[in-house]
Amino acid sequence: MIKKAIAVMTSGGDSPGMNAAARAVVRTALYEGVEVYGINNGYAGMIDDDIVQLTSRSVSDLIQRGGTFLGTARSMEFKTPEGRKKGFDNLVKRGIEGLVIIGGDGSLTGGSLLSKETGLPIVGLPGTIDNDVWGMDYTIGCDTAANTIVDAINKLRDTASAHRRIMLVEVMGRNSGWLAMMTGIAGGAEYVLVPEVKYDLDDMCHELKAMYDAGKRYSIIVVAEGAGSAIGLGKIVEEKTGIDTRVSVLGHIQRGGSPSVEDRMKASMLGEKAALAIISGATNIVFGFNEGKVVGVNLFDAVNNKKTLDPELVRLARVLA
Repeated sequence: MIKKAIAVMTSGGDSPGMNAAARAVVRTALYEGVEVYGINNGYAGMIDDDIVQLTSRSVSDLIQRGGTFLGTARSMEFKTPEGRKKGFDNLVKRGIEGLVIIGGDGSLTGGSLLSKETGLPIVGLPGTIDNDVWGMDYTIGCDTAANTIVDAINKLRDTASAHRRIMLVEVMGRNSGWLAMMTGIAGGAEYVLVPEVKYDLDDMCHELKAMYDAGKRYSIIVVAEGAGSAIGLGKIVEEKTGIDTRVSVLGHIQRGGSPSVEDRMKASMLGEKAALAIISGATNIVFGFNEGKVVGVNLFDAVNNKKTLDPELVRLARVLA
């Protein structure tokens, strides 16, 4: 059945390209003659009834902006059945018949529970810099974040070389090492530490000392936050090698900035796909990219399966170190 009104929201950690995706959802729905509402501040806004009708003008001057114009927030209340029912009732009273959720695995998990309990049609889009959603090899914002990290590595290499230092760079990713592995390879790091692969700190320090004794001027070590604290690891590396060591925790700068061309284009394509799907009555599906093509993944499969790190990336990082 064709829907007469849908809603769109962003949830969880922001990622560059969320605005482009939301913009595409809104304008596609309007083009199809469907009313579209924006839920401000994620699931918290759904519960608080912070829901507004959107027009084409509502999403103008957005495609180049990072962050999310709808806002995002964590909601403990939504984790309860009572909270989800309250949010659902706020949608129903406006005649909203379907919801597009742009967010990471936690946000999509919330959507799957909402759909299971209420029957509300849900279509998800993977908005997270971590690129950790199962069934796809791209999530909205991961390309921009990776470029931000590589730019930082390039600058840190200059100062590390000037002082003959070891430089540890901590990047985001939670329990996924994709960001660290991709940027470590692209940034020419000597070592990339990720949660998916065991590493021997003693062996690494021995190799670092040998390289410096042979005349090496600097070393870059990229550390995924899930593999350990770069601050703690940096202290150990300096103690074991005797080499001047510095740590740079990049933090939330990785989430910001104007989205790359890839993130703008792919987010726009996914936004259109999501809007058309939810309008036509589809539900419990997440749209993403895999091997360059748009794919649809069952929502429950996406949130209940763990994405693994490509072993080819691990191999390549070792070969090129």
